Amino acid sequence: MGSLVNDEPGEQMEVNTVIPLNDKSMETFPTENSYMTKPGYRSEEEGEDENRETWSKKVDFLLSVIGFAVDLANVWRFPYLCYKNGGGAFLIPYLVMLLVGGIPLFYMELALGQFNRTGAITCWGRLCPLFKGIGWAVVLIAFYTDFFYNVVIAWCLHFFISSFTGQLPWVTCNNAWNTDLCRADALTHPGNSSNLTDTLYNISFIGNFTNQTMEPQLIANMSKSPALEYFERGMLEVHKSGGVFDVGYLKWQLVLCLLGVYLICYFSLWKGIHTSGKVVWFTALFPYVVLFILMCRGATLPGAADGVRYYLTPNFTSLASSEVWVDAATQVYFSLGPGFGVLLAYASYNQLNNNVYRDALLTSAINCLTSFFSGFVIFMILGYMSLKSNVPISKVATEGPGLVFVVYPEAIATLPGATFWSIIFFLMLLTLGLDSSFGGSEAIITALGDEFPILRKHREIFVAVLFAIYFLFGLASVAQGGVYVVNLMERFAAGYSILFAVFFEAMVVSWAYGAEKFAEDIEVMIGHKPGRYWMWCWKFVAPIFLMTIMIFGLVHYTPLTYENYTYPLSASLIGWAIALSSILCIPGFAIYSIITAKGTLMQRLSFLLTPQNNREAKIRKSINTIKVNENNVGDHV
Repeated sequence: MGSLVNDEPGEQMEVNTVIPLNDKSMETFPTENSYMTKPGYRSEEEGEDENRETWSKKVDFLLSVIGFAVDLANVWRFPYLCYKNGGGAFLIPYLVMLLVGGIPLFYMELALGQFNRTGAITCWGRLCPLFKGIGWAVVLIAFYTDFFYNVVIAWCLHFFISSFTGQLPWVTCNNAWNTDLCRADALTHPGNSSNLTDTLYNISFIGNFTNQTMEPQLIANMSKSPALEYFERGMLEVHKSGGVFDVGYLKWQLVLCLLGVYLICYFSLWKGIHTSGKVVWFTALFPYVVLFILMCRGATLPGAADGVRYYLTPNFTSLASSEVWVDAATQVYFSLGPGFGVLLAYASYNQLNNNVYRDALLTSAINCLTSFFSGFVIFMILGYMSLKSNVPISKVATEGPGLVFVVYPEAIATLPGATFWSIIFFLMLLTLGLDSSFGGSEAIITALGDEFPILRKHREIFVAVLFAIYFLFGLASVAQGGVYVVNLMERFAAGYSILFAVFFEAMVVSWAYGAEKFAEDIEVMIGHKPGRYWMWCWKFVAPIFLMTIMIFGLVHYTPLTYENYTYPLSASLIGWAIALSSILCIPGFAIYSIITAKGTLMQRLSFLLTPQNNREAKIRKSINTIKVNENNVGDHV
């Protein structure tokens, strides 16, 4: 083997490119079949990663990814979709969409982040300079999303603090915010589902007919539960707002809650992943403790078995509906969360030799099992409420904020020790929301910090400024009509735009960069290439998966509403402008790059479609350099 160095001058030249590290440095290089740590050397090309921090422990990374993926939607959306779309039969389209669309995209983004070891902007600029706009689009989407998502977390914090009372404030109808329509037994009347969509009435309209000549049954059907009035009138005070352009006064309680959320986020993220990686040990694991406790308590309640039966009883005829399959695809995609730049950012702090394939399968499986498990907890309580109030489960079951801020608190209030159950439930929601918010913020911080190193050097100040901007712009969302702003942002901030961005991600990786080349990158990290199944999903199935969701959403588009309020056209136009502002980053940056590049049009396109740095080749060069260096040293021993 020693003669190889002497006989091949080209190999000898590579030895000269090796630069000794200081005594404290160590770099990990892959061998053909495994990975070894080689102290004392680094290649010039890989020097850019020398100072990048890595996770203190592998479990910190796993909990961060799980915490991001497992969020409020796992509790308030999946169980309802399962019940709505055929019970146990819904698991069939859900698993199909998970295997052909969700996990492949999840795996792709983790692998991209780990191999390139940069945030979204720099990563896409290296991968395919023409489409660097994908990185900017992803950052902008994450930025918009945090505006409304952190407000919902502030609601959770408000409910959590309000639970520390002798009597929960959503139990009685003798509070200052209650109306004459409030009835403590409102849920017992058919037609009153405690669903925000079905039971919020225009007070001025109802007031015209509330008189002694009304039919008793009509009055009953128009009544509201204390929990609904607390959420609608006590906390939000949305009745004092005229709409999205007349949000009224700031709610100082919600302002303080929003400030509290940002303070928690700041002190969890200001020092980087070494602090957030420790915080997620609580925020990611505590929800499972609470879900287990609630399941044990729910199993002892009368009617729990009926609730589970409603949840799981299969109706296979529902599988013939295209809406069921689109619901499954949508839930899978938005639950796993590829495209926000979070998975890419978290994975960029991994060691190069981390088994990203195993991590992708493990974390996505845990996320989906959590959704399924939470369904038991939710429907046990709904079954109990149905039996207790003599209302069909179909009238109690709902999704979204109406479930966790109205129906579930109402159920908890009927249990012995209601204060305890309320505290742990809303603390669970708070932690579910926080670690997802950590992920969205870290995606922005990492992307901008890698693109502009001066921001990374002054991370504490940068994060403080970022959250200050969030807080100031978010004040409109904690006014009396703030829910209208939240609903507008939720509809347009990360709906079509994130699907559009990830569609381009899949197409660029598979066709511009090349699926085969991407597979070789993965081989460098884990020692073997992805199978044909993954290649097929990345190249064909995942783009079709995303396009189907987009087309179905556009075909079934309806004007934006919130309860009985229809948004004016100008508000919808603002919403579409928000969505387009991120989408247009992709073609906009591509056009700008073509205009500013040098050479003929074909030369410009050729340059912009070529990876900026061939990381896979550089790593393999480092491997060969180390081998040659070892052999050379052996010849002189």
